[in-house]
Amino acid sequence: MLQHPHKMYDYHVWANDRLFAHLDQLPKDAFHAEVTSVFPSVSQTFGHLYLFEQLFMTVLAEVPNEDIFPKIPGWTEEAQGKTVDEMRQLFAGVAEHFRDLLRRTPDPDKTMTIQHPLYGRIDTHFSEILRHIVNHGTYHRGNVTAMLRQQGYFGVPTDYMFYLVERQEGQR
Repeated sequence: MLQHPHKMYDYHVWANDRLFAHLDQLPKDAFHAEVTSVFPSVSQTFGHLYLFEQLFMTVLAEVPNEDIFPKIPGWTEEAQGKTVDEMRQLFAGVAEHFRDLLRRTPDPDKTMTIQHPLYGRIDTHFSEILRHIVNHGTYHRGNVTAMLRQQGYFGVPTDYMFYLVERQEGQR
């Protein structure tokens, strides 16, 4: 059970925003530079994250697969060749829609059945999918940090504890 789904999602958005702000401070070519990693560039890593943010949001909204799958090429195309700021704008749009979905879903432990095309039927909860979204983002933000290190740049801390400290300091 995820006790605070809104807080976890806020952390996810905070961490992405923190990374976008860091990328703004680096040379523009760092975002698109080819590296040897899970994805060939930081921008393509964010493209992947954007696609899956959209995908999981529609899954949580219980949109049928036959309505989701035709949208995947468009979401993929939307994220191609973007600047850091343009990508940030895409993520801000998704976050707005996600927060609206969270407001409309009063029970984070709502049971859901998902029919996955490769893995079959998955019985789960809204909160578990939301936890997956946050974990997925954390994993790929780590990839981005490794890609930046390959280019000679430092990453930026996006650990949950940094989020908690920053939020606590903001309440003082």
